[in-house]
Amino acid sequence: MSFNPEKLLARPPIETRHELTRTDTMLYALGVGAGNSADDLKFVFEENLVALPTMAVVMAYPGFVWRNPELGADWKKLLHGEQLLELFAPLPVEGSLYSETTFESVYDKGADKGAIVYSMRKLFDDTGTHLATDTRSSFLRGNGGCGTPETNRSPAPRPHAVPEGDPDIVVDLPTALNQAMIYRLSGDHNPLHIDPEVANAAGFQQPVLHGLCTYGVVGRALLAAVAGNDATRINKLNVRFSAPVYPGETIRTEIWREHNNTFAFKATVTERDIVVINNGYCQIT
Repeated sequence: MSFNPEKLLARPPIETRHELTRTDTMLYALGVGAGNSADDLKFVFEENLVALPTMAVVMAYPGFVWRNPELGADWKKLLHGEQLLELFAPLPVEGSLYSETTFESVYDKGADKGAIVYSMRKLFDDTGTHLATDTRSSFLRGNGGCGTPETNRSPAPRPHAVPEGDPDIVVDLPTALNQAMIYRLSGDHNPLHIDPEVANAAGFQQPVLHGLCTYGVVGRALLAAVAGNDATRINKLNVRFSAPVYPGETIRTEIWREHNNTFAFKATVTERDIVVINNGYCQIT
């Protein structure tokens, strides 16, 4: 089936339910590299357990929906483009959750470039409390030339500018060689991140780290550097992915203080000196 933007936007919401366990919460934290310091203990130990704020992106997550042939996407050439997260309440460490995912807009960049699809997922607990809104873009490199529909529900978000000059804070966090293997157990089973043949077909020398794993590592850096490692203080965390990370590389997060409660940031891998996350914006309470 060919990729049809109009049909994609007309699809009903994807409803997903999740019986969250404490093991899920600890596994996610390990998947984004927590557990290497005493300050991380509350994220990986069931006693006084706390959920990392970035875990909202995998709670009641519908999985790698792009493999559904009804969507018509060339999923082997798909990359995560942007991730915007807004948190409205502390995340639970266990309990019943549900989400509603809608496709919001499609932007055709041309047959030789691809198409960008924005989706929005609203996350709720079993009382109906709105916990978070997860907006993300998927870069469908193999689906350009599809046409930009007139029915886009919302405009594309504008990237946040990162200042020139030296950052106020720098945090280096390593990733493990098996980081993607651990992270995928939180629900993102895209084979690009574990199967060398799929990675090579997509143009990579080896499986790459999930963009949302990189996002979680950078989220940990910000949490420690600007929020006192208090998971309830981050309420916005937006990024644009600019290059993949290979498992085993070190992610350097550079942070600029803008106001008392807002920060701009970007992240690089130190081994290749390449920007992997740009246009970062963090807001805390």
